[in-house]
Amino acid sequence: MQRPVSDTPPTLTVGQLNREARRLLESHFDFLWVEGEISNFAAPSSGHWYFTLKDSAAQVRCAMFRNRNQHMRVTPENGMAIRLRCRVSLYEGRGEFQLIVEYLEHAGAGALQAAFERLRDKLQAEGLFAAARKRPLPAQVDRLGVITSPTGAAIHDVLTVLRRRCPAMEVLLLPVPVQGETAAGEIRAAIERANRWQAQGLVQLDALLVTRGGGSLEDLWAFNEEIVARAIVASSLPVVSAVGHEIDLSIADMVADQRAATPSAAAELLSPDQREWSARLAQLEQNLASRIQIRLRQAKRELLHLGERLRHPGHLLREQAQRLDDLEQRLRRAQRTLLRDQRSRLLLLESRLQARSPETRLRNLQEQVARLEQRQQRGMGSKLQDAATRLAHMAQLLDSVSPLATLNRGYSILTDGAGQVVRDAEEVNPGDLLDARLARGRLRLEVKQR
Repeated sequence: MQRPVSDTPPTLTVGQLNREARRLLESHFDFLWVEGEISNFAAPSSGHWYFTLKDSAAQVRCAMFRNRNQHMRVTPENGMAIRLRCRVSLYEGRGEFQLIVEYLEHAGAGALQAAFERLRDKLQAEGLFAAARKRPLPAQVDRLGVITSPTGAAIHDVLTVLRRRCPAMEVLLLPVPVQGETAAGEIRAAIERANRWQAQGLVQLDALLVTRGGGSLEDLWAFNEEIVARAIVASSLPVVSAVGHEIDLSIADMVADQRAATPSAAAELLSPDQREWSARLAQLEQNLASRIQIRLRQAKRELLHLGERLRHPGHLLREQAQRLDDLEQRLRRAQRTLLRDQRSRLLLLESRLQARSPETRLRNLQEQVARLEQRQQRGMGSKLQDAATRLAHMAQLLDSVSPLATLNRGYSILTDGAGQVVRDAEEVNPGDLLDARLARGRLRLEVKQR
């Protein structure tokens, strides 16, 4: 009897199950946007962010790794409402469903961005961003109206720069909140109030600065409201806008007569450098003094000319006498100068003549002859010594082969009557006379026999 085939599925380990579940989740879901409130936020030393995203009905664990969060301008905090772009996954180690976050922003930022773009396009179509509409800033700002928070970093930065660059500039602070529901209305009211005071002669301002420090799009939203943009456009005073950091760009920046990247940059834009002013003032003072001197000289010449026409002859004589004294002094000075120059020239020529004197040249030649004589004597002594050495050597060699050396050893040389050397006894006969040369002296010999 056959046993039935079993329909039991294969047994999985926990790790295999979690891995399959993770693959299923990641393959089923594409990137998606999720909105909620942050809780249990943690940022360990690894740099990764971990938190729970929840709403009134549920919660889910989230992880945002360091390579993604280091570029975020928003730092999560517990209780913060955010909107994040993520992919669905599962942490295999705990079998925990989680979201891997790629990007996050404040909740509602997407809607704010859309509203920003709509207003931007609308105002641009009306020509409010056109450079031809905007007013130039005055060449010199003596009194500046600043519309910002009295406790924010922006007013501190502006005043710090102005104290350094132009302490003489007067600043009128029109305090307003720079974020929140009422901020846009109060900013518009401050712009209108400054223009009204200007028209009524209550204050005298040269320009307005609308500014605040950096923040998120939501923090900067008051400066993206249409009422603020239209108040800036309607202002009779030139308006500079410096909202946020350099990368931030608000509607207020676009419609303002001049945009600055930061509050500090706006302060530098509106204020001259006192060092440049000092240099310019010194230059103007120098030009003024020069013109005054020129005018005084002209007036003096005219006065002297008129005075000459009315002058008493005695005055003329005194002037001529004084002039004669002056010319005499100048002549004496010229003579002294000429004598000094001639004396210097004479000394120079004397030194040159001394350098070319025959006596000096003769002395130099004598010294040269003495040196050559010494060299000749040394050379001749050396050559004589070498010659004596060679002569002694040659004499020794010659003596070694000389016949006289043989005679000194007791030998003699015999020659016949013809003076021929006798080498063989057969060459002579008895009765022949022979000469014998000894080492010392000669002998006359007669051959008796052979």
